Amino acid sequence: MERSYVKGDWQQGRAFSPAVITTGPQKIVWVAGHGGLKSDDGTVLKGDFEAQCRQCFRNLERTLDQAGATLKDIVTMTVFVTDVRFTTPMTQIRTEIFGDDFPASAAVTVTGFADPAMLIEIQCIAVME
Repeated sequence: MERSYVKGDWQQGRAFSPAVITTGPQKIVWVAGHGGLKSDDGTVLKGDFEAQCRQCFRNLERTLDQAGATLKDIVTMTVFVTDVRFTTPMTQIRTEIFGDDFPASAAVTVTGFADPAMLIEIQCIAVME
């Protein structure tokens, strides 16, 4: 098995990779937790769960693209939210993204993240042919 790493910018300072790619019979991308606290233009999305959730998926999409994968390659994800009531809007957004073919998933309610303004974080695994 060969292993390669998607190198992030700030992630290096926190001692993790945005994704690890393993290659054998299939290429597997092991994606670290991604949040969506800031929009693409740098606007802080504090308090706006829907905006953070959508940005989180955009951030995942960018990392997967660097690994040669897409959101459709995700086979499992773990979604961490700070309020159980966020699971319904997250599910609606995920339905927009994946249609009827969903990855396996778990939703976990947490008391908070390293940045208290974060409301969601998603970790996933993608498998490519």
